[in-house]
Amino acid sequence: MSKPKRTEDLSEQELRRLLLEKRRLIRQERLERFRRTGRALTLSPDLPNEADETWHPAPRVKVETPVTPEGAEISENVHQTMHQRRRRMMDRILVGVEILALVGLLGVLANGFGLLQTLNQEVLSALQQETLTPTPLITAVVLPGGHTPPTSVGGAQFNEAEIPEHLRPLVQSLANVPVPTASPGQAVRIQIPAINVDAPVVQGDNWEALKKGVGQAFGTANPGENGNVVLSAHNDIFGEIFRDLDRLHPGDLVILYTMQRQYVYVVTETRIVEPTAVEVMSQTANPTITLISCYPYMVDRQRIVVFANLQNP
Repeated sequence: MSKPKRTEDLSEQELRRLLLEKRRLIRQERLERFRRTGRALTLSPDLPNEADETWHPAPRVKVETPVTPEGAEISENVHQTMHQRRRRMMDRILVGVEILALVGLLGVLANGFGLLQTLNQEVLSALQQETLTPTPLITAVVLPGGHTPPTSVGGAQFNEAEIPEHLRPLVQSLANVPVPTASPGQAVRIQIPAINVDAPVVQGDNWEALKKGVGQAFGTANPGENGNVVLSAHNDIFGEIFRDLDRLHPGDLVILYTMQRQYVYVVTETRIVEPTAVEVMSQTANPTITLISCYPYMVDRQRIVVFANLQNP
């Protein structure tokens, strides 16, 4: 193994070669460093080992650095920031579109609900019809109990003269109405303590029915029910049951009995009316009684009517 030479022992040719080799190694290191940092390089070729006859200055290296590493990082950050801004802007636009769509949907639903309400109201209006007032059924042309006085020629009999001539056929047809089926709620007896009345109640108020007692007009309410219980009896024939109706005063009691219980009514008013005042027989909203008889006693040209209301339990 040869012993390394000292620098002062080297010849000029050897020194040149060492210098060229050193330059070559330096260039190689620089090249590797530039490659690692991403910079582009254009290098002149290395001198051949044999090129040691003449001395040339070291060639310059042209380094092209379009973007430094710091610049590249800044550019990347700017790019990311712009991308994020665009993305946020798109997100905001999408949110705005969704809100507008939701508002539009709510508007459509509200409009549809309004149309549905309008349609329902129109249909309801079309279904509603004017409520016609029913024509009341004619149950009486004159008030019951009318008759000629017992002192008249031929004695007491049904007083047909009270009835307008054109309505007499109607009265005859009403006389043929069948007696309704008896029920436990019908009145069967009446008591008026103030005038000592205690008599049976029968259904119907024609001439034959009033021979048997106090007659209840067909179609009127039963005792205790809302409506008008219309009762009539004679004052001077067939027992003179209602002879003293004119002696009744407000506050006097009228007691009606059914098969199940009794009902107490309190007198409120007395009237003297014409035989044709059939409106006193009209139905009422509250439980009431209407008592009817001929008047005056033994004259029988008018009617006496007594009204009473159901006493509170």
